[in-house]
Amino acid sequence: MAGTPRVLRAMNDRAALDLLLEHGPLSRTRLGKLTGLSKPTASQLLARLEAAGLVIATGTGTDGSAAGGSGSGAGRPGPNAQLYAVDPTAAYAAGLDVTPERVLAAVADITGRTVGEHAVPTPGRRPAEPVVQQVTAALDGAVKAAGLVRADVRRLVIGTPGAFDPGTGRLRYASHLPGWHSPTLLGELAAALPMPVEYENDVNLAAVAEQRLGAARGHDDFVLLWNEGGLGAAVVLGGRLHRGFTGGAGEVGFLPVPGVPLVRQVTKANSGGFQELAGSQVIPRLARELGITPVPEGPYAEVAAALVARAAADPDSGSHRQLLATYATGLATGIASLVAVLDPEVVVLSGTALTAGGEPLRGLVEAELAELAASRPRLVLGDVREHPVLRGALESALAATRDEVFDTSR
Repeated sequence: MAGTPRVLRAMNDRAALDLLLEHGPLSRTRLGKLTGLSKPTASQLLARLEAAGLVIATGTGTDGSAAGGSGSGAGRPGPNAQLYAVDPTAAYAAGLDVTPERVLAAVADITGRTVGEHAVPTPGRRPAEPVVQQVTAALDGAVKAAGLVRADVRRLVIGTPGAFDPGTGRLRYASHLPGWHSPTLLGELAAALPMPVEYENDVNLAAVAEQRLGAARGHDDFVLLWNEGGLGAAVVLGGRLHRGFTGGAGEVGFLPVPGVPLVRQVTKANSGGFQELAGSQVIPRLARELGITPVPEGPYAEVAAALVARAAADPDSGSHRQLLATYATGLATGIASLVAVLDPEVVVLSGTALTAGGEPLRGLVEAELAELAASRPRLVLGDVREHPVLRGALESALAATRDEVFDTSR
């Protein structure tokens, strides 16, 4: 078939690039073994990728080609060999994590290494400056920190609470994010930014980070429960994010649950039953009811994380044990509904108000869930603790960028 050799070369090129990203610098011999290509073919492949600006020589190292051989040299390392790696400057991608308090931006090179970050504070109920200026200021700050210019960035993924309705282009389920609800916002951002821009729910991006780098690696069906500023979930089925018809899949903060009164007109209240039962704002109130002092001041997420961490570190305290047990029951109540509908293989607990409880909280939630749900998913703590939403935005942007840059069939 016409073009088949070119397609096969492109497939081999992509396989080699993915292996170099996974393993780091490799010799021709090692790359040939991992791909199943002969050494001459691997040499031609590397020469082709070098010429395309995708691979660079990084020095010499041991390729291990003589290991396991016969005779007196058996088991000894092979001679020094030229090593090759993906050229980190081949392309750059960016991510933004938007909260009511700040817009945090980062730029990563094609290997996934973060090369620049910048945060723009956005305190108060109304934005101090238009959203477009917030976004461009955060992006430009990260680009400058990376020693680049805006045109160097191939793609941008922006993570926000809620979701942009694919039908209307308006942000839904996030009334607490001032300035982001204009019907013309996406057009304004597209006009201001020179690269393709994608928008994703923040909790979905935390799930992307765990799927690519953390506790959900190797799992195609999982739920990530997030508790930080608010309660939310991400649903991954068959290895793909399930967003729902309006992008609202996983907005479990609105989920009616036993134990709290029904909340009507939840989108106006920006809350619901599960949020009222186990959201981060519940923890300080529960601590006061149990006589735990001092209860620090500050944003709910930070206060909740501090109190949960303190309780997990002091299992001999009756009030601390009660706080964790009550919190675990509230969490398991909502998770049981998700498990009954989705039957996931794994449930990942993420966000500071959950991960701060560590193994003590995880174990309590798992024990409660065993009594409330018919199926028995594994409960695990999220591994990506540093800016998981931002990391997920970068991973999402990098995946699309690599598909573009690594396509050598064109």
